[in-house]
Amino acid sequence: MALSRSETMARVPSKNTTPEMRVRRVLHARGLRYRLHARDLPGRPDLVFRKAKVAVFVHGCFWHSHPGCSRARIPSSRQDYWIPKLERNVKRDAQVQVELIDAGWTVVVVWECETKCIDDLADWIQRAVSDRSSGGSD
Repeated sequence: MALSRSETMARVPSKNTTPEMRVRRVLHARGLRYRLHARDLPGRPDLVFRKAKVAVFVHGCFWHSHPGCSRARIPSSRQDYWIPKLERNVKRDAQVQVELIDAGWTVVVVWECETKCIDDLADWIQRAVSDRSSGGSD
């Protein structure tokens, strides 16, 4: 029996996604230690380096409307549903970033399509953490 669209979408995970796991593996292999999905921070960042005050979000290109990305296509059916939904996601993402920056955090957004060349990405995150941290990170 085929699943309805709603059932299919309900199965899409919000945590521990393949792109998130790629980022986590490479950062951990480089010795960077982080906390996951910090409930006390706006937007519950995917990775948090508390001492360095760096919050990392791993965004899916579709769900967060990655500009210029082919994965961010709006479905042809039910656009009256999808367009406002995706616009709300983008607006919420921007608000969360403002809140974190105002609280003194550095925000790093990693797009799903960027996790293919993960070493360059890991260099960038490692620099952000190192620049903000006086010792290690947690």
